[in-house]
Amino acid sequence: MARSVESVRRVALGALGAVLVLVGVALLVLPGPGLLLVFAGVVLLSRAVPALDRYVGPVRRQAMRGVEESVSSPWRIAGSVTAGLCLVGAGLVWGLVPRVPFAGWGTGASLILSGLVLFTLLAWSYRRVHGDRR
Repeated sequence: MARSVESVRRVALGALGAVLVLVGVALLVLPGPGLLLVFAGVVLLSRAVPALDRYVGPVRRQAMRGVEESVSSPWRIAGSVTAGLCLVGAGLVWGLVPRVPFAGWGTGASLILSGLVLFTLLAWSYRRVHGDRR
């Protein structure tokens, strides 16, 4: 019984990790936190397949370098905030205006969620790099 539970756990971790890696790779060229999702996916995959553990360190270093660069200047932060606001605004348009292509709250909600994820990761990156200034 314990063996089957472990097998199910490994398959679930592997599947979730693979999805995160694929979405992260897509977000490397699209707006979004691509390297962070690739890192999260590789961590989950390494839990399912221990042979992949050797890739966690290099991907983590690249992801953290991307985190540092994303909040390295006020212009980058302003650009990220602008992109997030555009995503939320586009989500509202897609949810409220029936004449746009693929109109509806499914598309609108995914755009709004993407903007909120961007804001969350931007705040996390800023606190990680610049520290809590209280």
